[in-house]
Amino acid sequence: MTFEETYLNDNILDALYDMHFEEMTPIQERCIPEILDGHDVLGVAQTGTGKTAAYLLPILSMLDDGGFPDDAINCIVMAPTRELAQQIDQAMEGFAYYLDDVSSIAVYGGNDGSRFDQETKGLRGGAPVVIATPGRLLSHLKVGNLDLSRTSFFVLDEADRMLDMGFMEDIMQINALLPKTCQKVMFSATMPAKIRELAVSLLQEPVEVKLKVSRPAEKIHQMAYVCYEPQKVGIIEHIFKQGDLQRVIIFCGKKDKVKDINRTLQKLKINCAPMHSDLTQQERDDVMYRFKAGQVDVLVATDIVARGIDIDDIRMVINYDVPHDSEDYVHRIGRTARADRDGEAVTFVSDKDILRFKQIEQFLRKDVEKMPLPEQLGEGPSYKASHAPKDGRGKGGRGRQRHSGRGRGRRRGG
Repeated sequence: MTFEETYLNDNILDALYDMHFEEMTPIQERCIPEILDGHDVLGVAQTGTGKTAAYLLPILSMLDDGGFPDDAINCIVMAPTRELAQQIDQAMEGFAYYLDDVSSIAVYGGNDGSRFDQETKGLRGGAPVVIATPGRLLSHLKVGNLDLSRTSFFVLDEADRMLDMGFMEDIMQINALLPKTCQKVMFSATMPAKIRELAVSLLQEPVEVKLKVSRPAEKIHQMAYVCYEPQKVGIIEHIFKQGDLQRVIIFCGKKDKVKDINRTLQKLKINCAPMHSDLTQQERDDVMYRFKAGQVDVLVATDIVARGIDIDDIRMVINYDVPHDSEDYVHRIGRTARADRDGEAVTFVSDKDILRFKQIEQFLRKDVEKMPLPEQLGEGPSYKASHAPKDGRGKGGRGRQRHSGRGRGRRRGG
């Protein structure tokens, strides 16, 4: 289905034409009409499926059509991290290129006082769209910098990650300030029980759109070392001795382990840097800048960079810990083999994580190649890998003719 076949307005369609967007992704095809018709939507889709456009395009189209107060915050988009908020704001700039009266302001923590003052001016002026992290938005709410009583749209992006980061109470505080007429959209990569509970609390008779998690790209060479926990550092040392590796991300399950592993790798003279939630925003920005610029070879990180960070030339992903579920595994190793490049993904499977990794293999419908441990490390635990199921089961004037007379679904709020 093409964007032309929807009820998105002409200014949005012109911007999409300029950006060479024609065919909708499955999540866009199923969400855009429902949002245009005024329904609350619960979307379950992984990163890279086009979900940002799935909610921004219909909301921007309706805001551009008018009928909303000029001095109100008409739309709030919540994101778990500053990095994702910035990416949503960048996408907004492209989609809203021809929208004269619809602009956005990104609001996130970790900045100096001057940035907060700039955000204050934008919020008090009644920015149509605010893209924010929960903590920063609450800071502005507490000092009276914005009023949500006339907000028409509320979006939660990567809701599962927000709950993992402890933002549940913040979200509920913000939700309590929204009018009952506010249309709400919630996206999550996974659907655990706590996300289902949040959806029940926030959404009114939502349309649920769920896409199956895609399997990793075939270009990713997936490998695993079955080992005991103390053997993991020796495996890393062995891997780096095999070649002059750069552009590597090592994922750890907890921030304390990130700190420990980073210190250990530095003693091994590996050019690395940590990324975790204890760093200030300025420190995180500096680490990401140095990694993208090639000044750091190895990023040791929690899942804070597993989603929503666009780095195209990652050569290897190492799962120091087995991810909690198949979705997290796909997100992590999906950082490599992007933009038509090849990549490698290595997972360290400790004796305690064997069952969990077998479940991931069942989802992948294949056995991941098991690599022999370096001789000096001794024997590892027995894996006794079972084969993947054979039956496939497992978990105008701008190059485009303008149109007129487009329909419009019901709108709430404003």
